[in-house]
Amino acid sequence: MVAPKILVVEDEKNQAVDIKNSLIKLGYAVTKITDYAEEVVKKISELKPNLVLIDICLAGKLEGTKVVDIILNTFQIPVLYVIDYLVYKKIRKNQLQDPFSYILKPFTEKDLYIAIEIALYKHKIQKQLQAEKQRLLSIINSMGCAVLVTGIDARIEMMNQLAEMLTGWQQKEAFGKYFVEVLNLIDQDTGERIANLATQAMQAGVVLKLPDNCKLIAKDGTEIPIGDTVAPIRDNLGNITGAVVVFQDITQRKQTEAQLIRNAFYDGLTALPNRVLFLDRLKQALERCKRRVNNHFAVLFLDLDGFKEINDRFGHGMGDDLLIAIARRLESCLRSGDTVARFGGDEFAILLEDIKDVDDAINIAKRIQETLGLPIRLNGIEIFTTASIGIALSCSGYEEPRSLLRDADIAMYRAKEQGKANYIVFDNKFLT
Repeated sequence: MVAPKILVVEDEKNQAVDIKNSLIKLGYAVTKITDYAEEVVKKISELKPNLVLIDICLAGKLEGTKVVDIILNTFQIPVLYVIDYLVYKKIRKNQLQDPFSYILKPFTEKDLYIAIEIALYKHKIQKQLQAEKQRLLSIINSMGCAVLVTGIDARIEMMNQLAEMLTGWQQKEAFGKYFVEVLNLIDQDTGERIANLATQAMQAGVVLKLPDNCKLIAKDGTEIPIGDTVAPIRDNLGNITGAVVVFQDITQRKQTEAQLIRNAFYDGLTALPNRVLFLDRLKQALERCKRRVNNHFAVLFLDLDGFKEINDRFGHGMGDDLLIAIARRLESCLRSGDTVARFGGDEFAILLEDIKDVDDAINIAKRIQETLGLPIRLNGIEIFTTASIGIALSCSGYEEPRSLLRDADIAMYRAKEQGKANYIVFDNKFLT
């Protein structure tokens, strides 16, 4: 077994010799004795010792601590201070917070041996822990998600590169800060701050899903929707020692979900609600009508007059532009609580909420007719169009949305039979 090599830095000649003799007697190899702080760094580079034994006071000055900072930060070699007791009493509160980092003069060979072995063992363990930490960091940096690790006190201990990128915090500046300082989360809908999820997971002892509509406020103020989980960390005995948060930017997923919803409930050409969404709103209106006696509404079914001829004459591109223009004009005729939907082709349906009587629905139908009667200019061409409108009222005792819509459709065909730009209110005699 190779004896550990020790570099001795001591400016008192007699003590330096005594220390060297003791070290050799204890089985260590003394690579060099020096009394100049300036030489230490150079000697370490040349000799590569396993440990540096250094007097904290060189030539009566506290130069040893400065040299030690260089040794620890540059060479990662363990250091053991040699300190006079009187000096120790003056400086221990400020400069010697690391346990087992010093030995007091005078000391026995046994004291010296124990101090050196502890320093070497401590350094060995620290290297192993650092290696494990680097390996763990390499693993979490290889993951496709951001990872943030806290201790039992919910303070940050580790974060991977993706977590740094999303939060805007570097690991070295986030280390030791509370979880909520680095992972500042709010509810997207309410704007309220989300409580400390790391603490919640540790208290509950279970994996928690990040709340829906969870938004991360990055260090620079950027808002990022995120999702995934936070879980307690357990040791081999099952004791909770911290928490790990795995999260990812779900902006693309949110956009995709929003697009899927739009595709499911809105017309792709005009951006109006489609049949599915219209029937859902109509169903809700019917339910409200059943609960409130004086709550009335109406459905208007509208079909453009002569749309096929416009398509045939000017082409489908012009026809699509016309439908978009019609959609905007219909919207301009309605109140904010009303709904206009495109059912396909040149058919539109309108839900008029909270009307007093049939006259309110008729007035809206007239307004639509007047608005559609104005020329629409597309690609330098003026196009004139009208519409046939059927009206069905909720006060007729309907139970199903489709029944009301059917009757509005029947009334619309009666209006179309009477010529262009007409409206008809449904009457039960139409069914006989």
